[in-house]
Amino acid sequence: MKLRVSTTLTYRFSGPTQTIGLIQAAKSPDQTILDENLTCEPNASQKCEAEPDGTRRFRASLDGEVAINYLATVDNGQRQLLPATGSQHLWSDLPLEVLPYLLPSRFCPSDRFQRFAQREFGNAGDGVARVMAVLGWVHDHIDYVVGTSTAETTAAETFMTRAGVCRDFTHLTISLCRALSIPARAVSAYAFALEPPDFHAIAEVYLEGAWWLVDGTRLAPVEGMVRIAHGRDAADIAFLTTDRACQVVAQIIEVSET
Repeated sequence: MKLRVSTTLTYRFSGPTQTIGLIQAAKSPDQTILDENLTCEPNASQKCEAEPDGTRRFRASLDGEVAINYLATVDNGQRQLLPATGSQHLWSDLPLEVLPYLLPSRFCPSDRFQRFAQREFGNAGDGVARVMAVLGWVHDHIDYVVGTSTAETTAAETFMTRAGVCRDFTHLTISLCRALSIPARAVSAYAFALEPPDFHAIAEVYLEGAWWLVDGTRLAPVEGMVRIAHGRDAADIAFLTTDRACQVVAQIIEVSET
């Protein structure tokens, strides 16, 4: 699928502010960037860097009212969906780079979910069956309600309140999978057919020697996702990080099929 991504983030900075942005499509094996352009208005010097896994960050010092614009055409091919069956790995068989995604993290205290996860999903079947059971439980028991969580809400709090937005669904999915010894991580993405358009947080699980995108919200098709970045949880994939407070003026995100 070829997708056109358009993003304009307008912020007001009350003095020179160090900024790290994560809004560019990743250069990863599951998608190809056909064209793109990243600018700041008024013009500001940017330093763009790619990590070994294809995640790209830009750094800049911004002041006053600034519009960050990103436009790209991305071909995500025939994105592979979670297979019907598949086993999970023993810890000793996992690649070293996957091991951190078994562990609790700031927003995903998976160690607190072990007893519940084993009782609720431990007998669901193979690895894929367990993940599908987790996704079904999250979708059925958590209400998507804007304003019920904050940037500090953890999966444990979402489990208690039974409401949240995409990042909360993702954190809870990750926590339950890790509690089942299934590596899981957070992914930020542009999502085709997401209403209203916005940055989208989804999960990714490691089974059968590969990472698979999954979405507990069911708000947008996985086939229409454009990967931006991945990490342990939302702390690693924030689209904008600054060293001082700033004010949101406007955020406009559009994703269309070309």
